[in-house]
Formats: sequence, structure tokens, C-alpha cells
Amino acid sequence: LKDDDSGDHDQNEENSTQKDGEKEKTERDKSQSSSKRKAVVPGPAEHPLQYNYTFWYSRRTPGRPTSSQSYEQNIKQIGTFASVEQFWRFYSHMVRPGDLTGHSDFHLFKEGIKPMWEDDANKNGGKWIIRLRKGLASRCWENLILAMLGEQFMVGEEICGAVVSVRFQEDIISIWNKTASDQATTARIRDTLRRVLNLPPNTIMEYKTHTDSIKMPGRLGPQRLLFQNLWKPRLNVP
Repeated sequence: LKDDDSGDHDQNEENSTQKDGEKEKTERDKSQSSSKRKAVVPGPAEHPLQYNYTFWYSRRTPGRPTSSQSYEQNIKQIGTFASVEQFWRFYSHMVRPGDLTGHSDFHLFKEGIKPMWEDDANKNGGKWIIRLRKGLASRCWENLILAMLGEQFMVGEEICGAVVSVRFQEDIISIWNKTASDQATTARIRDTLRRVLNLPPNTIMEYKTHTDSIKMPGRLGPQRLLFQNLWKPRLNVP
């Protein structure tokens, strides 16, 4: 049907032009938003990882409980990588855990998962915790994250990430998984952890659910130090 003789033809043109302008603006905004969230992909000839991962860093004043909101504001994203080569670009420029001072944490989690108990991927899960005497954190952290990136745990999509927590008298490493109630999976993670870190048979390893961590009074970060258990002997790896 022709509308050339319609009395509101000019108005239709104006509306059409306005709609086109709004559409262009929407597409431009989407394009700008997309560019800000540009997907991280392996470069040419690089070796892709099964999942993308993100490095995070946090530091806080010890002895000061924090809320979930203030904790989230305190964790800083370092960067995301999708290949072996991209990982080494980040890692080679990062301070080793053993050289950190104060109350600091490095987190390495799958892209899209925040290193927080409350994250949807973490809320029904838990973590294996190992306490280390000072001087061992750097080596154990590197072995742990290389095993994680290399899919050595063989538990499907269960692994969420890993954390190393630098403290004054000891350091703590932990690995987080999605389903705390899956005992077969948590047992496999424990056994793989012993193997990749070459832990002595008498090493004490503690599994703690994030639900239990959330119930504890105050918030001491994603790695509860569990000071009430400091009587337990710490790992002494030569």
C-alpha cells in the first residue's frame, strides 16, 4: 500500500528517522559495552586452556571483621587469561606469595566466579585447607595452580578456584569446589592435592563448607584462618 497521499507522511518520516537514530544509539551503546567486556580468547598459535581464569588480589587489616559488601569491594581483579601463554604473561610479572607482606591473598578462579562464599558457583561448595610454615607458600601455590590449569584433578567442572593466604605466622592454601556434599569428589580432590604438592602422609588437611564459614561470627576473608585450630601441627615440607 502506498502512503504518499497520507496526511501524516512527514510525521511518519520524522518518527522513522527518530527510531533509526534511537536504534543506532542503542547499537552503538551495545557495541561500546561489548568492547569493554571483550571476550578473552587464545591468541594465534597459543595453547588454549579448558576454561578461562581470572587472577584476583586482596589485602586487609587483620583482626577487623568485614561485611560481605566491604570484602567484595576490597578484592581487586588483576586480569583474565585463556591460554598457557597468557597465564605466564601475568604470572611472570606477579609478586610471589612468599614475598608478600601483611595480610594478603592471591585468588585464581574460573572466569565469572568471584572468590566469595556467596557466589552462586561457590555457595553450595567448600574448600580443602592446608596450613604451611613460612617459606613454602610460593612453591606450593605454583604447583597447585599449574595442576588446576592442567585439569589434573579430574572432577569435571567441580573446581572453582584456588587461594593462597599470606599471614604473619603461617600461610594457607586452599582449593574450592562447587559441591560440598559430593564426598567422592572431595576425596578425589584431597588425594590429587596430596600428590601434586607431594605432601607427607601425616599432613593435616581440613575440609570446610562455605555454609559453615558464613555461619561463623565476623568475616575474616575467604580463607578463614580458624585460629581455634592453631594447636594442629603445621605442614613442614623440606
